[in-house]
This record gives sequence, structure tokens and C-alpha cells, in this order.
Amino acid sequence: MYDDAWDFSEGLARVQLYAKYGLGKYGFIDKTGKQVVPCVYDDAWDFSEGLAEVALNDKMGFIDKTGKQVIPCVYDDAWDFSEGLARVQLYAKYGLGKYGFIDKTGKQVVPCVYDDAWDFSEGLAEVALNDKMGFIDKTGKQVIPCVYDDTWNFSEGLAGVALNDKVGFIDKTGKQVIPCVYDDTWNFSEGLARVELNGKEGFIDKTGKKVIPCVYDDAFIFSEGLAHVKLNGKFGFIDKTGKQVVPCVYDDVRYFSAFDIIVAIVGESEENQVRYYYDRDGNSL
Repeated sequence: MYDDAWDFSEGLARVQLYAKYGLGKYGFIDKTGKQVVPCVYDDAWDFSEGLAEVALNDKMGFIDKTGKQVIPCVYDDAWDFSEGLARVQLYAKYGLGKYGFIDKTGKQVVPCVYDDAWDFSEGLAEVALNDKMGFIDKTGKQVIPCVYDDTWNFSEGLAGVALNDKVGFIDKTGKQVIPCVYDDTWNFSEGLARVELNGKEGFIDKTGKKVIPCVYDDAFIFSEGLAHVKLNGKFGFIDKTGKQVVPCVYDDVRYFSAFDIIVAIVGESEENQVRYYYDRDGNSL
């Protein structure tokens, strides 16, 4: 019946009709197949926090699950609600493209005055103004001034910041708890953050202590106590002490949390691959 359909999200699924006529109108159905939101929108996105973005006549707004347009289609762009607020953009047609935030009533709680903005994370959102980055709270107050060259979203209470081509971390008061001495960084995960120095990667804790030296060619964030690392072109896994529980001698490694096993692979093509299996402690299975 429908020209296209997407997965259910929060009980409703996006569907498309009239694509063959070049119209491509979007609506939503429930799990009985009932069209609860008619296919009248030029575009639509999945429901998030009870509302869905819709597009009509090149403008964006939001509907609720009854199909009511609770926030009129007046914005040039809009993003999903996150932590109760949604990013919106105005003035794009004038080449300005200013960003702000609205609540679920449609009230613009943060005016569209920023050059760029990102979703709220842990109560704060990154914003850009005059080529500098900072953070605002949900009232729109700039709690961390726009003085940084780049920022990362808050994760586990800390956010990465860049200043003069070096990166470090700040807390939610704006205090630089880890000095900007690294070449690159990623968010904290399970209490550790990946950092890069002189082309090599390692991990620091929230005090800034380098708990795993920067010796790896590549590293990935910790997940369930293990991190995937690369050394001399080969892959393995380390634990949070830095111990190589699976040595870096494999062409690829993967951790399957559902089965609590590590698969280590020798050989790049599927035809000649040999697979080895380990538990989380590095014991062969």
C-alpha cells in the first residue's frame, strides 16, 4: 500500500505515499496499520520524546502522536528533542542560519542567536559564536563562555575543549581540570578518555593521570571494561590497567557483549580467515 515505510519508534512508524507522482508525502501509522497522521507532510522524522519533526513548504515544525501540529512549521531546520529541548534554525535564507532551542510548547527558551549549536548532554549544550565555542544551560545562560576553538559534549561530568591547537577537559563550572596539552581527545567512557600525543594514543583518568601511556597507533573507547587497540598494524584488547588481555597480533578483533566473548581474526579475506576465541580475561576458548 505504501511507497516506503520505516521502523516503529515510540509506537508509530513513518510511511510515504504518492512518491510515483513526484509528491512523496509522509505520515504515520500505528501498529494496527491505522493512519493516525495523514500523509500530508513533505518530510517527516521519527518520534523522539513524544514529538516528531515534520516539514511543510520548506519549513519545519513538530507534531504529537495524534497528528496535531503542536509547534507550527516556521523554522528553517529542526532536530529531535533531547533532554526536553530541540535545536532549531532561523534566518537560513538570508545566509545567517542562527540557532536556538525550543521547549515542547514551542516556546523559544534559547533565542536563535548562535552561529551553531548541538544537542543538550548532561544539562549543557555546545554553542558557537564568532568562531568560538562554549556551553549554555537550559535557561539559555552561557555558563561557559565562548572562548574555545572547539568543544566536545559533556560525558561523565567532563567535556573536551581545544585551545591553541591543544586539547584538555573542563568541568561544568568551566574549570580546566585537565590542561590543554594533548593533540586530540575523545569523550570519557567508563571513567577513562582516549587522548593523542605525538601521533600515539593512550588513556587518562578524570584527574588527568595517564593510566595507559600513549603508545598505540589507534585506540577506541572502553566498553564493558575493554578497549580495542592497534599497535604496529595489528589489533588486540586492553583492560583498564593497560594490560593486553588479547595481544596485538591480529588483523582484526571484535568483542561480542551478548556472548561475552572476544573474536580475534588472522587473515584479511573471508576465504582464508582463521578465528580465535577468548574470554574477557584473555583465556583461550
